[in-house]
Amino acid sequence: MTLLDKSRVEIRFGEYGTAPAIALSDPTLLSRVQEYRRNMGARMVPLAREDLRKRLPAGDYHVSRKLDGEFTVLIADGDEIFTLNPGGTVRYGLPFAAEAKALLEKAGLSSAMIAGELYVQRPDGKRARVHDVTRLAQAPSTREELESLRFAAFDMLDPVQPSFSEVWKKLSDALGKGKHIGVVEAKHTKNLDEVVGLFERWVETEGSEGIVVRNDASGVYKAKPKHTLDVVVVGFSEGLDDRRGMLHDLLVALLRADGSFHLLTRVGGGFTDDDRRTMLSDLKDMIVESEYAEVNSAQVAYQMVRPEWVIEISCLDLVSTTTRGAPMEKMVLQWSREPAKWQVVRRLPLASVISPNLIRRRPDKSARPDDVRFSQVTDVVDVPMADKVAADVKLPKSEIVRREAYTKVMKGQQMVRKLVMWKTNKEATSLVHSAYVLHLTDYSPNRKTPLEREMRVSNSREQMNAFWDEFAKEYFAKGWTKA
Repeated sequence: MTLLDKSRVEIRFGEYGTAPAIALSDPTLLSRVQEYRRNMGARMVPLAREDLRKRLPAGDYHVSRKLDGEFTVLIADGDEIFTLNPGGTVRYGLPFAAEAKALLEKAGLSSAMIAGELYVQRPDGKRARVHDVTRLAQAPSTREELESLRFAAFDMLDPVQPSFSEVWKKLSDALGKGKHIGVVEAKHTKNLDEVVGLFERWVETEGSEGIVVRNDASGVYKAKPKHTLDVVVVGFSEGLDDRRGMLHDLLVALLRADGSFHLLTRVGGGFTDDDRRTMLSDLKDMIVESEYAEVNSAQVAYQMVRPEWVIEISCLDLVSTTTRGAPMEKMVLQWSREPAKWQVVRRLPLASVISPNLIRRRPDKSARPDDVRFSQVTDVVDVPMADKVAADVKLPKSEIVRREAYTKVMKGQQMVRKLVMWKTNKEATSLVHSAYVLHLTDYSPNRKTPLEREMRVSNSREQMNAFWDEFAKEYFAKGWTKA
């Protein structure tokens, strides 16, 4: 049995094409890729340059150059070879795949799952960005563009190895001399000064995204330059108990080109106690009405304010996708001066901010697109629909394609179970919507929790029909009557 149904591959250029994960005969492949990404994200500790000597204990370190690309997994099984990312996109027929297949077979690895970065090799040698990968992988226009997509391996999911040193030896022996595929540039060292030196050379001098530092005993670290962002304050929350009368944190946003405010993050670090008292007092005089409500980590609601303050913040990283490859969606708001009020527009993709901290207020700047540029984020990570007018983004209406309800009387009480399947019609215009949703409502007044729900989503009508049959067999048997 083949792993990939090639009839579902949509050709993009030449022999290269893409397919959704439902084209895979083994559904566990996607879950393994997503689990690896999720575990790595949880294990990897972000560090700033100045933290390298402070936080890293003495030991043996494997230091690798971090590429600015799309995390993906190369899957080889006999004659088949393709890549799969956590978002469920299968890429088949990339130029490096044939080279990878030959190299892996020569190394005795005819079956393997290899984690790495899909990146763009620019002809001028300068650093490419992840949005270059997205653009070229989606619609390459020439053979040269297609061949600029390369793969750099950094870990192995299968076959499982006893240690990372064994993983690296196998990867280096198999792919180290490839032309369009290889391993990330790396060095083994026991010297923390050399770790810092590699950061200075690869990142600060040569412009790489960062470095990854591995030690089997202490873990995995990611060191990148700090980013600074100018953002506008749109809300605040107050501390509780002994912190009452002091600022807890700020809710901040960027301005899109259309003048709408895209919520970015919460900022709770970098303040002195005097800052917290003074800022809270000033912000209380700026409170306005809002259709939008959000709570902080202590479940205290933010008070929304007039968008008059601009602050500069630092952060260790910006991440635009979840561990499953879905975009990070944040709310977009519109500010109305007359009457003074925040209005909800809709959620759109943006980014998650890692370890935001206040640097200073910027009284020389105001809430204008030039001062709190949206491109501060899009210059670093790929943000879908960044150029869209937020208010114009309309999603198609859903339609119910199947619905059934059943009833049953027990102990004089009527129980109801309802199964509904609908087609969202949004899968082509929204990156976070599946094509189909199946929703079960189970109401039983005799239970401790009278109302229970269960849901399934998929892009495949066939798979949803199978889910329907499973639910019907489990929930609509033994005395249930169709309403």
